[in-house]
Amino acid sequence: MSDVPFWLYVVAFLLVLGPLVFVHEYGHYIVGRWCGVKAETFSIGFGRRIVGWRDRRGTEWKIGWLPLGGYVQFAGDRDAVSQPDAEWQNLPDAERLQSFPAQPVWKRALIVAAGPFTNFIFAILILAGFAALSGVPTNPPVVGSVIAGSAADEAGLRPGDRIVAVDGRSMDRFMDIPMAVAHRPGETMDIRFARGGSEQTIRLTPRAVKEQDRFGNVFERGLIGIGPGEVVFEKVPLLEAPLVATRQTGQIIRQTWEVLGQLLTGNRSIKDMSGLVKIAQVSGEAASLGAQQLVFLAALISINLGFINLLPLPMLDGGHLLFYGYEALRRRPASLEVQEWAFRFGFAAIVTLMLVVTFNDLASIGVWDGIARLIG
Repeated sequence: MSDVPFWLYVVAFLLVLGPLVFVHEYGHYIVGRWCGVKAETFSIGFGRRIVGWRDRRGTEWKIGWLPLGGYVQFAGDRDAVSQPDAEWQNLPDAERLQSFPAQPVWKRALIVAAGPFTNFIFAILILAGFAALSGVPTNPPVVGSVIAGSAADEAGLRPGDRIVAVDGRSMDRFMDIPMAVAHRPGETMDIRFARGGSEQTIRLTPRAVKEQDRFGNVFERGLIGIGPGEVVFEKVPLLEAPLVATRQTGQIIRQTWEVLGQLLTGNRSIKDMSGLVKIAQVSGEAASLGAQQLVFLAALISINLGFINLLPLPMLDGGHLLFYGYEALRRRPASLEVQEWAFRFGFAAIVTLMLVVTFNDLASIGVWDGIARLIG
């Protein structure tokens, strides 16, 4: 069991999730303002208001008692997920022009997309700061050592080989290699490498290795069995840092996309999915290691938050964008009945997903084992 005090889990969770939710919702809010749409409510958390105020534009800013997300409710919205109010067309002209449903489809799409992309921008700024201040590993993707009997050893990789690509993905630094294979244990992949002035391609399968961190958490990742040479960190010029951070963000998004594909195809167990309880646990553990680790974790979660919200699932931003794409192509919105059923499906899917990840999270911290011991 971890020695991290319980209060640190709670504080770290709020310090990570609160700003990320604010950043996401502020993206919706500020682009909505630029598009001339009135925001009626800006909420961090759901449920009854703990604290709040109303600004001179008439927007209510509040913090809800249930810290599971947030929302911006624009004029003309029926609820927190931006379903249109059936009475929005009966508003006075001045108010109707400032309502969300009255906007052209491109404005609505821009406002909706702004939330996830603000999360990406936020993460890029954090990673750019790390790149400029702490540097990035610059050692080339050259094999420094090979573990005897590993997948790399059996496939014929040798020290001095330069890894050019993994399944067509270019490897620029050694750290690119574990990022490309860690989430793919048991999947055969093509490794292109350079040796003696010529390039060769081999096929190998990363092996699943279970490891335990300092907090006692057991996790599994794929390894091919190679080690780097001496790791060198090099600080990045300030103007170049955002480009490096954007590349890192793209790698994380691609890795998340591949993991999602594995879940959908059954190549990865749904037991690997985690939710808010796990975020709280990891946040507390990161905070115990220092502010730098907590901020870096916030960047990773921000990227995943942006990615998840872009999934084409009703109730998420991606679901709204899917409907707006349909509207742009067909020159008319989907029928209210279709939208209503889609949102019901989306609600059921999200609730089911939350139950699954919460079950997994509680299993990961030993709750179910403890209950089983009590019963037994």
